[in-house]
Amino acid sequence: MSSAAFHGYEGSTVNLACFEVKGQIYALEVAAVREIVRLQQITPLPNAPALIEGVIDLRGAVIPVLDLAKVLGRGAGDLGTLARIVVLEIDGLVLGLQVDAATDVLTLDADRLEDVPELATHAGYDAVRHVVRREGESPVMVLSLETLVESVYRSALPSQSDQGEMR
Repeated sequence: MSSAAFHGYEGSTVNLACFEVKGQIYALEVAAVREIVRLQQITPLPNAPALIEGVIDLRGAVIPVLDLAKVLGRGAGDLGTLARIVVLEIDGLVLGLQVDAATDVLTLDADRLEDVPELATHAGYDAVRHVVRREGESPVMVLSLETLVESVYRSALPSQSDQGEMR
């Protein structure tokens, strides 16, 4: 997918919600973000997929929460005072992403969204959909929400060693 065709924004602007995980800035389309709340007690779910930390009760709705640092293979996230839960909705599925901090919202021309380097995509890395370069700062990695959700489903599948034990 070319940068300019980012979700039909050709020749338009894109709004990205930015947050920090392990010192790196990541972003998602604002349209997918329902709200951002302070980190609260996450209740573990027995036998849940490995990437689901547990659930929170947010105004009467039970929402599964993922630690984005773990989903991205970066270890456990920071549980400090700036930690937040980004509540997302994708195709009717509501979930929370635990992040180290919410930083800002970027509004930029869609043509500033650059494709991920070809070497990374050929290596099977598809968690990042686009990269936004910023002068004098680290690039912002625009995440693929679909890939993040898919990784949760994959984490729920039994591993090859588990299947061997069941025989």
